[in-house]
Amino acid sequence: MSLYSRLEHYLEEHSDDAGPVRGELSLPRIGMIWLAANLVVTTLLTGTLFVPGVDYGLVIVLIIVGTLVGAAVLVTVGNIGTRTGLPTMALTRGPFGTRGSLLPVTANVVILMGWSWVQAMLAGIALDFLVASVTGFSSPVMFAVLCQTLVVILAIFGHTGIAKVEPWLAVLILGIMSYIFIVAFTTFAPAEFAAIPVDESLGYDPILVLDVVIATAISWTVLSADFNRFARTGKAGIIGSGIGYTLSTIIAMVVGATAIGYVVLSGGEAIPFDPVTIVTPFGAPLAIIIFLSVMATNTMVVYGMVTTIVNAVPGVKKLKFLPTALIVGVISIVGATWFGLLDQFTTFLVTIGALFAPVFAIMIADYYIVKRGAYTADILRARDGRYWYLGGVNWAAVVVWLIGAVAAYVFSYVWPTPIGATIPAFVLTFVLYLLVSLRERSSTQVQPSEHLADAAPEPVPHA
Repeated sequence: MSLYSRLEHYLEEHSDDAGPVRGELSLPRIGMIWLAANLVVTTLLTGTLFVPGVDYGLVIVLIIVGTLVGAAVLVTVGNIGTRTGLPTMALTRGPFGTRGSLLPVTANVVILMGWSWVQAMLAGIALDFLVASVTGFSSPVMFAVLCQTLVVILAIFGHTGIAKVEPWLAVLILGIMSYIFIVAFTTFAPAEFAAIPVDESLGYDPILVLDVVIATAISWTVLSADFNRFARTGKAGIIGSGIGYTLSTIIAMVVGATAIGYVVLSGGEAIPFDPVTIVTPFGAPLAIIIFLSVMATNTMVVYGMVTTIVNAVPGVKKLKFLPTALIVGVISIVGATWFGLLDQFTTFLVTIGALFAPVFAIMIADYYIVKRGAYTADILRARDGRYWYLGGVNWAAVVVWLIGAVAAYVFSYVWPTPIGATIPAFVLTFVLYLLVSLRERSSTQVQPSEHLADAAPEPVPHA
């Protein structure tokens, strides 16, 4: 057996699948997982987008409100994972159908690829800053490609080790965040931050801030059931993820807003979503932490993309992990050179909200109301059964999703609302899906909520 064949065999045996699992993690452990997951540089840098475009004090309020709204969606979807044992994308088979679920799965892979590119660029910028400060040599694109190449290698060979190290990196980031707070508020008084002049030319307003904060939660909801299916009880999943996500997001975004405010008060140029802007006043240790954190997070993003593709359809011969990882890896490396994406980061986040807020509205309405709080073992089947609908697709869900996504775009750019685009698009999608599913609900008998781990089919051979 060749080295490639042995490696491929090893990866097939040790890669994750989308089958149901029975959770054993306690409430504190789930809380720590979510706290560590979102104490990341991208969330911190998102906070730098808001100041000085919007009043500093109002930004803090909007971060808190938007995080709480987004967390409500996150924990509600995550609870379906705890009750069934299935990850988020597998749960989309319930409302969209066995084949129809490939639509949100594809959208998820595209979004994850975008996140991978963004984080590769951030790692490259941080590494470029460190190298340039010592040698004078600077090439952010080259360093981004090198960083992403290392990420792909780690995703294939070392994702398990990275998963264990990532919480400790979160602790280091929390320490750096504390340092930023101390430096900022011992140098300038809170009243000085509150008095930072608003620069409306930056293109941000309170509505957009709210939408971006909610969109951040929506982007994490893609993983909510993946994490929360390992919770021992629904209470552990709901409270643990709710507290962990809310605290980490508020802390990280407020630190980002404070750091960019510090730069403004110090007379510097406020360049949003730029690691160097906040690294320069706070020193090289911050650049090192940014580099390590982004590399660890990005490794799990690339691994998540591969497992999502490999496990897209249940019960059929799966794609092999190694060639899928190599193809995904090459695309992610090439995309890491597209630095223009950083200038469109706000649009990227709004797109996530537009695509996935309607998906989660449909999932919540389908599971808790239409299917009366229970999915059956048919959701594990490759064809036929309750979730086959019409040729494997629930076209009603697909059409409602498209309407919701278009509505989110309209509410963002054509008819702005006082509460942003994400909330009204979510509510519209939720109501529409219930209306088109009334007949299905009336014909659905009440069934006890059953964990699907006991109903898992035999393992399926790989292609």
